[in-house]
Amino acid sequence: MATAAQISEYDIEELERQLGETRRELFNLRFQLATGQLDNFSRINHVRKDIARMLTELRNREIAEAEGLAVEQLPAHQAAARRRSEDKALGRSETTASERRAAARAEVVESATDDAEATVDQDESTADEDGDDGTAVDGGADTEEKS
Repeated sequence: MATAAQISEYDIEELERQLGETRRELFNLRFQLATGQLDNFSRINHVRKDIARMLTELRNREIAEAEGLAVEQLPAHQAAARRRSEDKALGRSETTASERRAAARAEVVESATDDAEATVDQDESTADEDGDDGTAVDGGADTEEKS
């Protein structure tokens, strides 16, 4: 499955070739579905979305050409170029949006866990300073049962 960033890097000829191959794949998947041979039904939706991404990119390029803009001046291409340059500057490999979101969620969970551990450590140190070791003290009362 091609991402929008990968599709934006194709030139027109490559994009049209990929579009033809993807449409042919969709035809074959539909044929397999009709004959009962299709195992992975979700693949049809993935291929349809790939076709939609490619058609969107082609249409964006048509509009840019009509307006006299270069492909590099399109907002999506500028954002992709900026992301690539940031990744390169930071020494990161190419990442997808879902990978970036997952990493951000992991950082939030990690910081929340660190904050909770710090709070527990602080509570324990406060209890130690008070002399409270967490055990109940009888208070000097006579606890023997009288018979």
